[in-house]
Amino acid sequence: MDVTLVCDIMMDLEGSIRPAMYLADELVAKGYTVSMMSPIMSDDVEERLRVSGIMPINLRAKLTAKNSGLSLLWFETWVREAFLKLNSRRIDNDSSVMINFSQVVSVPSLAWYLQGPPSVALKDMEKELSSGFRIAYNFLKPVIEYADRRLVSRMGRVSAVVIANSKFCASMYSKFGVKVYDVVYPPIDCQTFRPSTSNPSSDYVLTYFGKETKFSVVKRVADVGVKIRAFGSKTPFIRRDLIEHSNVEFLGRVTTSELVDEYSNALFTLFPFTHEPFGYVPLESMACGTPVLTNDMQGPSEYVIHDGTGWLLDTDEEFVYKALELWKGGYPSHVRLNCIKAASKFDKKFYLEKWLKLLSYFTENRPISPNCLQKQE
Repeated sequence: MDVTLVCDIMMDLEGSIRPAMYLADELVAKGYTVSMMSPIMSDDVEERLRVSGIMPINLRAKLTAKNSGLSLLWFETWVREAFLKLNSRRIDNDSSVMINFSQVVSVPSLAWYLQGPPSVALKDMEKELSSGFRIAYNFLKPVIEYADRRLVSRMGRVSAVVIANSKFCASMYSKFGVKVYDVVYPPIDCQTFRPSTSNPSSDYVLTYFGKETKFSVVKRVADVGVKIRAFGSKTPFIRRDLIEHSNVEFLGRVTTSELVDEYSNALFTLFPFTHEPFGYVPLESMACGTPVLTNDMQGPSEYVIHDGTGWLLDTDEEFVYKALELWKGGYPSHVRLNCIKAASKFDKKFYLEKWLKLLSYFTENRPISPNCLQKQE
């Protein structure tokens, strides 16, 4: 059987691309003919796919935000599809089975994997945006919400079955009128993300700088004397007063092996966010044996165990208080073991087992049509 996995922009193979990549590699190993399609791919990604036995289908979208960061580049691809259907227009008729991991390409598919609507993310992120971005967002907000609702509805109609990456993600799309068949949590490779040391230095707190980060909380934690190391791509959303803060060391982009070391040696991972359908950072941290300080809401609240593998908090004041308490007093050693055990339940082998069962069921035992939406208990 020929299978095509449709993805968002593929400048690397991390983040929202990882679930599709793991599935593609597994299907190739099982003898399927596999392609991966994206509005735009980097040369490195195309080469990685070919080496893995996967045919790259680069739609080569003409984008203007190539040098403005991945977030704005992704948003431009969304605008192209939401308003003009430019991404999907470039797709030739294909007889292969389509699995859509994208939020920016509307294509008839056997399954659509939901990873979050941008209109909801922008609404949650609004308070952390710079004044310029906030003004632009408030002006465009009604148009963005209308276009997003219309695109989500269209993608739902052309998908035989809809899968969400978390219960929270499913709840967002249900408000758009999309019926979700099941939840399949994104995978983590526990052979890669595991403790790199049995004697962590614990002399810093790790955090992530990205579009969903609640930077105001990170600054308040740094202000009370907690030493913070931050990783992530340079984006227009990062506050200058954080980059220049005496208690913050910004590492920028790091390799996977470097990131594993950073997680493994951190006292804990600080992850305050504005919007997070699932959240790889807390889970990667746990897999490396390091507990997480994060919000008691949305995706991370579905797998971080309060007082077991981390701490789920409601207010900014609680973040600052708990971060300082942990910085000064630490936590019991068994917490690190709890983290590793809990994260192992999200290993990619379980994710792949579930996807293969779903594919077998829907290709062999059920007709491929939008009527196949009722989950069988």
